Amino acid sequence: MTGARALEGLDGLDRLVALAEPLAAAWAARGHASTTLGVERAILRLFGVAGLARDGRPLAAAVVDAHAGRRPDRLAVGLGLPFAMAMAEYDRSPQDLAEHVAAGHLDLSLDAELLGVAVRRTEAAGIVRDLVAAALERIDANRTAREELVRLLGEPGRPWIGLAAGSATAGEAAGEARDAAAAGADLVRIAVPAGRELVDRMQDAGLEPPVWRPGEGADAALGGSPAAPLPPDAAHAPAGSQRGLATIRAALDEAAANRRGYVRLATRAPALAAPEQAVVAAFERVDVVEADPMAEIVLGGVDPDRAIADHAFAHRLSLRAGTTVLVGSGPLVVAPDLERGQSTDTATLAGRALALQLLGVLLARASGLPPSRLLVGGLPGFIVSEPDAAARTVAEIALRRALYPGHELVLDETEPSGEAAADRWPYLAALAMSVRAGGQAPADETALVVRRAATTDVSSLVADTRAAVGVARSAGDAFSRGALAGPARAHAQGAIRAAIETLEALADEGWRAVLGEPIGGQDRERLGADAVVERGEPFDPFEAPAG
Repeated sequence: MTGARALEGLDGLDRLVALAEPLAAAWAARGHASTTLGVERAILRLFGVAGLARDGRPLAAAVVDAHAGRRPDRLAVGLGLPFAMAMAEYDRSPQDLAEHVAAGHLDLSLDAELLGVAVRRTEAAGIVRDLVAAALERIDANRTAREELVRLLGEPGRPWIGLAAGSATAGEAAGEARDAAAAGADLVRIAVPAGRELVDRMQDAGLEPPVWRPGEGADAALGGSPAAPLPPDAAHAPAGSQRGLATIRAALDEAAANRRGYVRLATRAPALAAPEQAVVAAFERVDVVEADPMAEIVLGGVDPDRAIADHAFAHRLSLRAGTTVLVGSGPLVVAPDLERGQSTDTATLAGRALALQLLGVLLARASGLPPSRLLVGGLPGFIVSEPDAAARTVAEIALRRALYPGHELVLDETEPSGEAAADRWPYLAALAMSVRAGGQAPADETALVVRRAATTDVSSLVADTRAAVGVARSAGDAFSRGALAGPARAHAQGAIRAAIETLEALADEGWRAVLGEPIGGQDRERLGADAVVERGEPFDPFEAPAG
């Protein structure tokens, strides 16, 4: 069935978009005018600062913390110009200067004072121009390399079959990625470990942070690959670190050459990591990044202004790098129900998720990302375990086909949880791919199907998924003219109504409409609230600063 025909007689999609657009535009404008600790770390990475400080922290983070970690006034100025001023003053490279600042041997605040002298400021601005030009040259080269490799090796047909890798270390993950590509997977997704800022802030808030731990087989560099073994430091690095992703990218390129078909690398990062994730993706040719500010805010406890500013920067860098961005299917919003002490029907939960997903998509669009480079989660994980899951799946996909013309959908097996969901998901995914939006075969409107890390034969998993794609195409051709009815129609109408109510409440009440009141009525600070400020003056790392 087509998205438009399936929703015949259902009202509200135009109203939904009309409510979301001004909210997203206002948030995006504020985000682009702000900076955060994450953005400043990313800017130092663009300048060439890499590796770890002596205490084990990422070097860029150590520099930012030393200069602006507890000083909003310094954060508002940013680190770009003060750092460049110090490079000129002490005649040091970015890496050397960063190591001295992190060790406490140099204080950037002294160099920031020199920016008040016009000739010195002009000198610092020129250094920033050169650093940014070098970074953009590297980013553009990676974009060109991707395009040339795709032309040389060929592009897999849609949908891509992806595998969520489960290995923790770079060496193990490189072997897992190579095996997946050899078995026919078109994409391998790597989880990025939590950054130091997130871990520290969660601990300060009394929360249990996610901790990266190496696996049992950390000594295995590249599994059974005939390639030369990795250097020990690279093999043991976290799979989602910059060193780890560079290693996995090389393994995938080798596998792609052997099978004569390009293989994509994707990342999924935790909260507070979007700017640095975008830089690493640009430098290491990561093809797809999952970046969802709404999930960070609702599920991750991140301050809304912080999340939106982080992602506004990341979106612009992804645009330059040619990276594809994936916005998830929308977070599960239950805070308003907990306040009222009542449960909520599935359609209402689905509508809230849809409203927030739409805002996430429009935020990315406001940064210039076109539909062709912006993937959209197709099916919220909680739907899979609900009664009438099949009917609700059809409704969810039909809503997104109609709401996001030009965007391709993603079906992710890792979103649902529980044994029942795991059993149902493959069948619901095949059903979802049969719902078409327009003239294409329905499965071709789905860009990616992500499967869980396989505990059995990867080749069988890929073959089963491709068989489901074939069934979906046939089913879509057979039922292309129907409209939603019964539980599917009721779910769609309820979701549209709830999405409109959510956006209206956000416009009237602000974030309290979805986040609820702070526990105990106290203003408990959300993660990163003290680490986002409006810039004191415009600074665009993609353009030369004023002299």
